[in-house]
Amino acid sequence: MIDLHVHSNKSDGTFSPRQLVQYASEKGLTAFALTDHDTTAGLEEALTAARKLPVTVIPGIEFSTAYEEKDVHILGLGIDYKTPVFSAALEEFIASRRHRNEQMCQKLRDYIKTDITYERLLEAFPGAVITRAHYARYLFQQGHVKSMPEAFDRYIGDRAPCFIPREKVTPQKAVELIRKAGGIPVLAHPPLYHMSDARLDKLVRELTETGLAGIEAYYSTYTAGETVHMKSLARQYHLLITGGSDFHGANKPDIDLGIGKGSLHVPDSILDDLHLR
Repeated sequence: MIDLHVHSNKSDGTFSPRQLVQYASEKGLTAFALTDHDTTAGLEEALTAARKLPVTVIPGIEFSTAYEEKDVHILGLGIDYKTPVFSAALEEFIASRRHRNEQMCQKLRDYIKTDITYERLLEAFPGAVITRAHYARYLFQQGHVKSMPEAFDRYIGDRAPCFIPREKVTPQKAVELIRKAGGIPVLAHPPLYHMSDARLDKLVRELTETGLAGIEAYYSTYTAGETVHMKSLARQYHLLITGGSDFHGANKPDIDLGIGKGSLHVPDSILDDLHLR
């Protein structure tokens, strides 16, 4: 089996890219895609580690985008992450993230007695693209909250006093950028957006017109009905089917690599349809 949606500690996972390769090998996966949020920083390490093990690492990314006031994620699979236009766009995303992180740190310092700064977060989580999961872990480690969920509830959740929304690209822009990098753009976990069927159909139709190539039909939290619905959308719009666990290590302890919550199975044959073998 395979897993086409995996995160390392270069974004908001807890396994290093090298550890992911080792773990995937131990679990008998033939391939997995490293799809960290808005970064490709872990790909070289993962690809190097995979040379010594019977696991294929598929270079990927997961873009966070905004569509009609909804967070929508676009996976890029099989990307040429060294393409200049792709690298330049990622640099812009990193600059936008840094500005937002500095603002959030200032809000937290003003709101509670904490020493948090963007530089301290980078020191605490070296090499990672800082996300709110890192804020939560830092606040927990410093004793400001009793758990990571409490950090979100009290300080950094979507409606909490220290939250600042990040500037996001449109899903259409993400699809176009992945195409320019020679990758396969995939709409990630559509049921998680809690859209009506009509609205989701509109999103898929618009993205397909832009160049969307696939839809995540297998996912850790899907019901049987949601899997059927995603496969139906794929047939309707002539999209490829992908699937993955969205593994984050200890940050999502109920989701395991390859098997999700226990019943996930993404067949190896999908790689043939995606031309990623």
